[in-house]
Amino acid sequence: MLTDEQIIAKYGQPGDEDNIVVIDLPYPMRYVIAPGKYVIVKKMRCHRLIAPNITAVFNDLLSHYGLPDIQRLGIDFFGGCVAVRLMRGSKDKWSRHSWGIPVDLDPLRNGLKTKWEDAQFSKPEYQFMVDTFYKHGFISYGKERNFDAMHFEINV
Repeated sequence: MLTDEQIIAKYGQPGDEDNIVVIDLPYPMRYVIAPGKYVIVKKMRCHRLIAPNITAVFNDLLSHYGLPDIQRLGIDFFGGCVAVRLMRGSKDKWSRHSWGIPVDLDPLRNGLKTKWEDAQFSKPEYQFMVDTFYKHGFISYGKERNFDAMHFEINV
């Protein structure tokens, strides 16, 4: 996992809008507002340096699963990428979302306090998805830290 110093050296300062780009998503995603409430999004903001990685992930997922299975599995439930804020519970440490280098998926079933064995993404039908994130330079907090299973963060 990258340290804050490594992130700053490669990705710049947290919240720097010059580093944020908007990408077109290869399939519509459901941005989760609350349980049972979402809006359809076709674009996503992320750090400019991870845009090719995240685009490749989503293209690979669409190619492998197809849109009906992506929707059935909830892989299209989007929890966010860029959110300039401090880490929950911290007074001085920036959330990785402040750089726009992670993406959160299906937050209601893979939430912050969800242990990996209880997470939706730990099930066999999601193995290709998890492997695809790793293939493109991301790590899963669920697998690596046993919490926050929705969180896939660039690690290069």
